[in-house]
Amino acid sequence: MNNDLQQVLIATKNRGKVDEFKALFKKYGIQVISLLDLPDRIEDVEETGVTFEENAKLKAEQISSLLNVPVLADDSGLVIDALDGRPGVYSARYAGLEKNDQDNNDKVLTELKSISMENRTARFVCVLAVARPGTDTFFVEGTCEGKIADSEKGENGFGYDPLFIPEGHSKTMAEISPELKNQISHRGRAINELEEWLDKITNKYV
Repeated sequence: MNNDLQQVLIATKNRGKVDEFKALFKKYGIQVISLLDLPDRIEDVEETGVTFEENAKLKAEQISSLLNVPVLADDSGLVIDALDGRPGVYSARYAGLEKNDQDNNDKVLTELKSISMENRTARFVCVLAVARPGTDTFFVEGTCEGKIADSEKGENGFGYDPLFIPEGHSKTMAEISPELKNQISHRGRAINELEEWLDKITNKYV
């Protein structure tokens, strides 16, 4: 196996995300660590990019350069056509800097108040970036098309899940099962793309 992928650092302090990636990389014999495992705190990378790809690249490359290890970072969010692509890269802090899910959802509903259901098209986007020392950064992207509901529905999930109705479904992301969500979500699809890449590079170096 390619020696520089014996271990990969996931650039997050979100334990749920870490567990998700641990399950994926375990199949390839690749050890996963995260920012939670580092005794010395790494300062948050400022997300100054104007696209999901730019922000994922910033996080992955800055931390990889600092620690000289392979790093996987992600950036994701909600893109609403009637709002000219907002909230986009500002999804987590759309209503302010506190990253309050309820305030974000309330702001989206207020801005879409006069927009008809057929014009409430939107998509979740997730970009994963893998930065390795001495190698070009690799990207995969996953999207989930859908529409924005006229009110919050469901208790599952987080973020904009109570507002987002995936294409081909009548319930919001917060109403469907976690298993179904993982199959159709933007992050799930990005991870599938990442797995195809891992199949290729690990087989190549076995």
